[in-house]
Amino acid sequence: MSPPDTAAGGTPEGAPPGPVVNAGAVRTLRVSGAFVFTPQVFHDDRGMFVDSYQLPVFAETAGRPFPLFQASHSRSRRGVVRGVHFTSAPPGMAKYVHCAAGRALDLVVDLRVGSPTFGRWDSVVLDAARPRSTYLPVGVGHAFVALEDDTMMTYLMSGGYVPRDEHAVSPLDPALDLPFPLDGDPVLSARDRQAPTLAEAGRQGLLPEYETCLALDRVL
Repeated sequence: MSPPDTAAGGTPEGAPPGPVVNAGAVRTLRVSGAFVFTPQVFHDDRGMFVDSYQLPVFAETAGRPFPLFQASHSRSRRGVVRGVHFTSAPPGMAKYVHCAAGRALDLVVDLRVGSPTFGRWDSVVLDAARPRSTYLPVGVGHAFVALEDDTMMTYLMSGGYVPRDEHAVSPLDPALDLPFPLDGDPVLSARDRQAPTLAEAGRQGLLPEYETCLALDRVL
């Protein structure tokens, strides 16, 4: 499906030659270095079309293109909570996340020791019907709660999955006090249910250092 008012060759009528950049809106989150991108959405009688990622828009915000290594999807029923997941730094991993189907409350948690926003979180409703994307820099933890059945989340990642480098902090940690707008108990994997609290992860030496994360971000 293409945006409305396009010529046969795929270029919007009256537009100059070259790629069309649909800037949309960018908002800084409460976690340092994290953003939410709200793209322009094209609606017509066929449905809708949206550019979930555009290099010029991202690069202008982050100061560099997103270094895509892998794209992955997860599908979850209502009430599922995944996270709070993060990657050792080094190697570190940045993520760009959007909801391809359903609706989720996306949670961005600063786990970087020494960060001015350490321990702080922010939330964004990601809705396939009203597309938005969140960007998480290296060292920032990610979680979400599925608000509808068959919620599909898409992750663009700067690195691949290496089990020894992947960790979790408990999403139920009372010190974090993450919001779960659910009628019943959240549905968790055994790994996430048994994950250490933020304080325990710090004592175990699992949490990434802020300055290390910034250095890794610069060379992604």
